[in-house]
Amino acid sequence: MVTPKKELKNQFKTGFITLVGRSNVGKSALLNTLVGTKIAAVTDKPQTTRNIIHGVLNTAQGQAVFVDTPGVFKDKGNPLSGKLIQRAREALQAVNMIIYVADPTKSLGAEERATLAMIRNLDMPKLLVINKSDLPTKEKIYLDDYKALGDQFTTVFELSAEENRDVQPLRDKVFELLPKGEPTYPPTQLTNMDEKFWVAELIREKIFKALRQEVPYTTHVEVADIEEKPDVFVINATVYTYDSRYKKMIIGAGGRSIKEIGIAARKELEAALNKKVFLQLDVETDRRWEERI
Repeated sequence: MVTPKKELKNQFKTGFITLVGRSNVGKSALLNTLVGTKIAAVTDKPQTTRNIIHGVLNTAQGQAVFVDTPGVFKDKGNPLSGKLIQRAREALQAVNMIIYVADPTKSLGAEERATLAMIRNLDMPKLLVINKSDLPTKEKIYLDDYKALGDQFTTVFELSAEENRDVQPLRDKVFELLPKGEPTYPPTQLTNMDEKFWVAELIREKIFKALRQEVPYTTHVEVADIEEKPDVFVINATVYTYDSRYKKMIIGAGGRSIKEIGIAARKELEAALNKKVFLQLDVETDRRWEERI
């Protein structure tokens, strides 16, 4: 028996699901895996995510909008921490569900308890995802501590976002719990990011991967323009940092570092855009760079 189109429409599930957790637990990797394509920048450094990023999953069941958030990272010496934590708090408003992402290699310290406190009194389904199930058992030394939090959540999942292992049950549960409604985004739109912001985030990801210690945390990327020509995309972007010594590190001896960053970004852009890319990367100092974020 064929289900009438009107009845299928009435069964359509839709809503917003915020991913929250400490910094560097795998929220961005999980968003990318849930959606099935790379949306958010992913590195092994804390606070790679600075903005609220939507990843849209469209299925026959409905539309799930996953909301990536900055991780909670309590560092009084980091001027961005307060701003990013506030953004994470704002992302918890007017949503339908919470996915709390935890890393079983990290103890339940002050950051974890502060993050849990952010969602404790929210009246909505809350799913606990214990990430990094692909790691050896001996590395997941706090796994039982996180499992013990299960009574605070609707359901608990153990999975690997990076390896795309055991993720489908989480998708299924999300659609089971979402309310019926109309989609927020058209079916062809995968994110709330515009083209310039997406390119800037990709470049910033390469900076985080290429540079050491505190240097990546002093940077911000802006894309001035993107021009599509018949055989090439021409992209002009600027990397901002607040101190001339960091500028020298970003550029590197003989321009080596900025060249490596540019090559890595260009290769990924060409793969995503399926066209040649000419990327012009400049580096400038701006002591008020944080106001740009």
